[in-house]
Amino acid sequence: MSSVARDRWAEWLAERRFGGDPAVRAELLAQLAETRDRVLDRAELREGETLLDVGCGEGLIGFGALERGAATVIFSDISTDLLGFCREAATELDVLDRCRFVEASADGLAGIEDKSVDVVTTRSVLIYVEEKAAAFGEFGRVLRAGGRISLWEPINRFGAEERRRGFTGVQADGLEAVTAKLRSVFDEIQPLDTDPMLDFDERDLLRLAEEAGFFPIRLTLDARIEAMAPRSWDVSLDTAWNPNVPTLREAMEQVLSPDERDRLTASLRPVVEGGEGEWRMAVAHLSGIRR
Repeated sequence: MSSVARDRWAEWLAERRFGGDPAVRAELLAQLAETRDRVLDRAELREGETLLDVGCGEGLIGFGALERGAATVIFSDISTDLLGFCREAATELDVLDRCRFVEASADGLAGIEDKSVDVVTTRSVLIYVEEKAAAFGEFGRVLRAGGRISLWEPINRFGAEERRRGFTGVQADGLEAVTAKLRSVFDEIQPLDTDPMLDFDERDLLRLAEEAGFFPIRLTLDARIEAMAPRSWDVSLDTAWNPNVPTLREAMEQVLSPDERDRLTASLRPVVEGGEGEWRMAVAHLSGIRR
């Protein structure tokens, strides 16, 4: 993707989620390929079907579906830049005739006809959607009878409280006032009780799917509490956890004095680079059939 004038969604996918580090990017893309395969496996995609890739991003799931024999993939996203990237990639792969591109939000899939697709997929999309019930309603609307959903969504509520008692999974002993100032930057942008990324869990996804008329429904929760892998401090500073928030470096420069930044760095850098922190993460994978 070009580095010129990207919107925040495209910029995050291209650079900010990797901290600008090619090795981190390669590692994460390998992990995402495994996620793509799980999503498509649970979708039970059949050759010749139409798949709607909601919040397509750079087209991870959509292009995987084309490789598996989908007749048509509809790439849908709120980012014009990302849709442009997918169009360019489809042209290079010589699959443009099997693709459609629709600029739309997950809870308002305008331009996609009723009962026109066989499979709807998401990967880390509903976490950004405030009206999740409306999104499930739209999935049901565009699916044919017997159509399937395969939704892969992080459950960010899991471990959120524990992480905030420390910071980014590590403890900065004696610097509680400094880390509180830093946390306030992120808490103001994403309040724990009201932000769409934090205000739901796997039980809500089950309820919403059932209320939208999907049956049967299967949900698998993968919840982990484990040691953080050792990581470059500079990469950690330049990584944004999602497209809506600043990097750690940007937040530190925004609210901390030079002395506070130096003291926090002295405390956290050896912990991060030594892999001494704790990581808590959960992901829900929900699949279901439209009756």
